[in-house]
Amino acid sequence: MTATAPAPRTPAPPGGPDERLVHTSPLRKLMGRPELGSVVGAVAVFLFFSIAADSFLRASSFGTVLYAASTIGIMAVPVALLMIGGEFDLSAGVMVTSSALISSMFSYQMTANVWVGVLVSLLVTLLLGVFNGFVLTRTKLPSFIITLGTFLMLTGLNLGLTKLISGTVSTKSIGDMEGFESAKAVFASQLTLGPVSLKITILWWFVLIALATWILLRTRAGNWIFAVGGEKDAARATGVPVNKTRIGLYMGVAFAAWVSGQHLLFSYDVVQSGEGVGNELTYIIAAVIGGCLITGGYGSAVGSAVGAFIFGMTSKGIVYAEWNPDWFKFFLGAMLLLATLLNAWVRKRAEARS
Repeated sequence: MTATAPAPRTPAPPGGPDERLVHTSPLRKLMGRPELGSVVGAVAVFLFFSIAADSFLRASSFGTVLYAASTIGIMAVPVALLMIGGEFDLSAGVMVTSSALISSMFSYQMTANVWVGVLVSLLVTLLLGVFNGFVLTRTKLPSFIITLGTFLMLTGLNLGLTKLISGTVSTKSIGDMEGFESAKAVFASQLTLGPVSLKITILWWFVLIALATWILLRTRAGNWIFAVGGEKDAARATGVPVNKTRIGLYMGVAFAAWVSGQHLLFSYDVVQSGEGVGNELTYIIAAVIGGCLITGGYGSAVGSAVGAFIFGMTSKGIVYAEWNPDWFKFFLGAMLLLATLLNAWVRKRAEARS
């Protein structure tokens, strides 16, 4: 009887097996997702208000919750990308108001088609984003300081210029001007799907989520964003265009501020110059609840959307439950802490499994 020699084993490559060939279980992949903690939190908030408020589960209520979430989510998406890139923008809230004011006052003063004001507003708002990014890359100062300065300047300009031009703290009505109805259809219209009425901001929000997710996960620019947020010096050493990436991220925030500003204008016809102050913290909170780290290099656009959805459910759920709305900030702060702790726990579990 002849014995068959065992097949020779292929030696493992130096340093262990190739990580690209190692099978990763679906559970491990799920545990590694930055938005996992926010999804768990969103389910908990949904179940809580489903029990606490009878009207929360109505179809009309769902549209209202989505609208509230979209007004935050449109800005939370680019703010999340900026935070993944390791930076902040404290001027994002007042930039929304600046965008609306520019569009309204330019159209009114020049007696032009409102679309001219809309396009001028887009150009100026993008330049504000370029300004934030350019000063950041040139001075090496923390983004907190730079955007805080921009926040204060825009707050003063919004109020000062509006009073100088209009004589009051609000803009003049442009509802009867040429192009208003078509612009309103783009930025502030309402869609009806059966018993549910949906604002067009929800569509803008979903498009931004899809675009940001594609950029982060499917493009070279997405790799650059994570690299810059993780360690910008190492990223620069490997050829990543750090400065251009950061300027581009600030321009992304500016573009979303323009969209939100036009919605503000064409929803109400006039704009109060003092609006927007404090909203920048809400955008950051939505991103953090969604799994973005303050230190950068970690997070997702989908997570910021879930964070905004939690915000929408909480703000409207308190109303449907007929509670005192003064408690809203308490619930928001509690959710921020709980979500941050949950995200940190999930991340540690994911790292321990890897």
